Amino acid sequence: MGKKADIRRLADNEAAASLRAVRISPRKLNLVAESIRGKKAETALAELTFSNKRISNDVKKLLESAIANAENNHQLDVDRLYVKEASVGKAFVMKRWRARARGRVGKIIKPFSNIRIVVCEREGAE
Repeated sequence: MGKKADIRRLADNEAAASLRAVRISPRKLNLVAESIRGKKAETALAELTFSNKRISNDVKKLLESAIANAENNHQLDVDRLYVKEASVGKAFVMKRWRARARGRVGKIIKPFSNIRIVVCEREGAE
């Protein structure tokens, strides 16, 4: 028997990839995601390659994964792909503490994020 196939939530000309529990705050990760939104996949990869942000290497791997999903799973043309959506969300927060003067504590929060990239194939040659 087996389980019924899940319905596809994306259009036929879209592919997605997501990364969960990334050890960076959503605010910092959104700066990198904002820099690639709406750009051609090739341009976005080049921008992430030469970015100075620490997390840009992980975002680049995720974008390459989304491109590979589009090519291998959905038979989309790699040359016509662009980044349709790059959304960042909050995951969980690890709470730690550090001893401070006079018996007090300093609160340390270590935020985690989720990121999802959707690439889409443009209609017609541009």
